[in-house]
Amino acid sequence: MQQTPFYPIGTPGQPWGDAERAAWRARQVRQRSHADDVVTRVDALRDRFDIETYDTLDYSRREGGGRYPLLAIRSRDWNPDLPVGVITGGVHGYETSGIEGALDFVEHAAAGYAGRINLLVVPCVSPWGYEHIQRWNFDAIDPNRSFRAGSPAQESAALVALLAPLRGTVLVHVDLHETTDTDESEFRPALAARDGVPFEPGGIPDGFYLVDDSVRPQPAFQQAVIAAVEQVTHIAPADADGEMIGSPVVAHGVIEYPVEELGLCAGITGAQYVTTTEVYPDSPRTTPVECNAAQVASIVSALDYALAHR
Repeated sequence: MQQTPFYPIGTPGQPWGDAERAAWRARQVRQRSHADDVVTRVDALRDRFDIETYDTLDYSRREGGGRYPLLAIRSRDWNPDLPVGVITGGVHGYETSGIEGALDFVEHAAAGYAGRINLLVVPCVSPWGYEHIQRWNFDAIDPNRSFRAGSPAQESAALVALLAPLRGTVLVHVDLHETTDTDESEFRPALAARDGVPFEPGGIPDGFYLVDDSVRPQPAFQQAVIAAVEQVTHIAPADADGEMIGSPVVAHGVIEYPVEELGLCAGITGAQYVTTTEVYPDSPRTTPVECNAAQVASIVSALDYALAHR
């Protein structure tokens, strides 16, 4: 019987220690620039929005690390009487359309919401992951399972601290993600090796889908977002078992997770309307431009629905 190749770091059945994490980190290569691609675009917005460095990600004292400003974009005329909309991208740094889509939205559409809702946009939560096209952070931790008090991930702890004062005032939170072929070829095998468990092959949905909060679902809200995105790119169908990535499909293009319990970014604001987008950039049926546009459509439709139903 053919065995699934084991990830090239670690011993089957044994979770990683410091040596394995260091070996994994040594394999990571800087492939693009957060300063050039993200910081430059955010700086260009300073004449129209308030820009805040809410923390500094500092891995500089270790080989292969660095220092990165963690940037947030706020509505200039913040009005405490208005609801709040939060957009987060780049929680997984390799998921490019989330970052591009967040910035595209601010550059081209955010001004239309002035006086209606306060906007807080964090376009790139995980700059080291962005530069190294990685799901995990420098310490081989997934930021999107780490949004909780006492988080071991610097990126997650910093965002939790930024958003804590707003909890209870956030009307809508859109967290922008992608599902890629490398989830199956690289990241899930790495996760199994890191945790010392067998790798179980799965599938990748062909198309866009959303993750709702199973504890506080908002099905009509999710379908409004799906309808908007369907004008831009195709929606992923359920597999033969009626699932996507191992979760039941509860409506067209929608699955559910208990987002706060799992430490997901979508769970930290306590928003009434919350969704996690999942674009599929590897599909031959779409393009990078369409993927970015799908993220913008998600944001706009989510804000419009939330404002109409508050």
